Amino acid sequence: MELSKFLLPEAIVADAKAGSKKRVLQDAAALAAKVYDLPEARLLSALQARELLGPTGMGNGVAIPHARLPEIKQVCGVFLHLETPVDFSAVDRQPADLVFVLFAPESAVTDHLKSLARVSRTLRNDATCQKLRSTRDAAAIYSILLENERSKAA
Repeated sequence: MELSKFLLPEAIVADAKAGSKKRVLQDAAALAAKVYDLPEARLLSALQARELLGPTGMGNGVAIPHARLPEIKQVCGVFLHLETPVDFSAVDRQPADLVFVLFAPESAVTDHLKSLARVSRTLRNDATCQKLRSTRDAAAIYSILLENERSKAA
């Protein structure tokens, strides 16, 4: 599943000022509620419940919090480039400054896993993460995240 299918340009914050994991999740839920017209309180509750199951810190300064909800019709995501890294309990103990939050329909297990895999592959690329960290422009971040898709289409 391609990122462009579940990430809109307006779902990116290039200089998020959240200072804690709780605040990151709140900001992500608020942004997703606004951009995708979803219930903010339910998004936040689902993210918090998922975090209780285990850490979503992937290492290398990346976190991918995610949740499934019955009221969501299709996979959607938000991306936050944090001004100050936040602890997401990654195996390498490094705080995350690149946070990609995913929401998926409760019944769409396959799409949820495919979108998680796509985000993970994208953010495991050191060159991509370096580029993301070098900009505070949302449009540039969106372009960097979709770079891989465009190169495959060419």
